[in-house]
Amino acid sequence: MNLNELSKKVYQANKEKGFWDSDRKRPETLMLIVSELAEALEADRKGREANLESHLYTLENSPGFSNASFMGNIKDTFQDEIADTFIRLLDLVGREGIDIEEHIKLKLSYNATRGHKHGKNY
Repeated sequence: MNLNELSKKVYQANKEKGFWDSDRKRPETLMLIVSELAEALEADRKGREANLESHLYTLENSPGFSNASFMGNIKDTFQDEIADTFIRLLDLVGREGIDIEEHIKLKLSYNATRGHKHGKNY
């Protein structure tokens, strides 16, 4: 599945869960993305890292998805919050009908023409 397909899937799932029952404006959606990054920062500050190996072991040895394993091994970790950030971004992209793959390619091509650190200190 490519990013454009995934963005449509994420948007549709969020729409079905009621997240688009009222038409959110871009600023609200952008701040929700920022809030996920802030949660990732807090997880990092607290040293909360996902234990993916343990979670996958549980999934392999137990039938069906284990919410308990997810809650104990993944939830509210740095990796979980980064995933939430991508989900929010893909939701926005799907809602807006943005061809994100094309825009990423265009931006990478442009960035390839720019100087070291794009002429900035960092």
